[in-house]
Amino acid sequence: MNYLDFEKPIEELFEQLEKIKQVAEKSGVDVSKTTSDIEEKIKNARLEIYAKLTPWQRVQASRHPDRPYTLAYINAVTDNTFIELHGDRTVKDDKAMVGGFGSIDGKTVMFIGQQKGINTKMRQIRNFGMPNPEGYRKALRLMKLAEKFNKPIVTFIDTPGAFPGIEAEERGQGEAIARNLMEMSQLKVPVICIIIGEGASGGALGIGIGDRVLMLENTWYSVISPESCSSILWRNWNNKERAAEALKLTPDDMLGNKLIDGIIKEPIGGAHTNHEEVFKTVKEEILKHIKTLEKLTPKKRVEQRIDKFCAMGVVIEG
Repeated sequence: MNYLDFEKPIEELFEQLEKIKQVAEKSGVDVSKTTSDIEEKIKNARLEIYAKLTPWQRVQASRHPDRPYTLAYINAVTDNTFIELHGDRTVKDDKAMVGGFGSIDGKTVMFIGQQKGINTKMRQIRNFGMPNPEGYRKALRLMKLAEKFNKPIVTFIDTPGAFPGIEAEERGQGEAIARNLMEMSQLKVPVICIIIGEGASGGALGIGIGDRVLMLENTWYSVISPESCSSILWRNWNNKERAAEALKLTPDDMLGNKLIDGIIKEPIGGAHTNHEEVFKTVKEEILKHIKTLEKLTPKKRVEQRIDKFCAMGVVIEG
């Protein structure tokens, strides 16, 4: 397991636990009481540390290498029925954006999301989860396909941003994202957007317009990353902690500012500590919100969705 800087006390306890287990294997001594005590200490340490994370530490947690990515969520919540669909029918298939139909408790859903890659080679193939314009056009094609067959849409957001390369701009990165914003606001089927890791800039917003926008507990959502913000304002990355605090990018900040609709609890110590538990929780949230949204007429869903986003950032002076 990998450990972040602020998880050092947890790492030390796990090292103790491992040493005791090795001794028990060699000597045959019963150490169940000792291991039980250390496991309890690990649980308490996780509770204490994750109860008071700073905004910057939450950003670090969202990037934890052991956190599950989009395809892991899709494969876990579907009934072994996910069929990935490829290509934008214009340029090529963007590996940073994945999507397709899957069945969740017998209900067909269109799943779409950014995929970062689980190792160095796959991260290069997936472009580190930074889609090109064709990725957003593929996502829109799949959304329109879901709308055609009257199937709900679930998007998983986890990106450091849309790819900023020259070739992406040449192929219309800004236009592709802008069109997604317009089209998603008018989709007649239920749309649920879940931030499972990083939610950076227009790269996240390009698949983030939904009836319900939810964030996992240890994620962030902002117009810019703390490092980039620090680089612009202070010409270096040394003030990234200060930038993270000022950006108000945590789930609590976002919910307080009415920019999201809910926060999904993670297992003690973060999603990376217990994949199965977070998969179960996310699946329950998806089913709950689909059930609620399907009770509304398409017209009502679209009206509520547009009203919600139009109300963001509005200041009314008395």
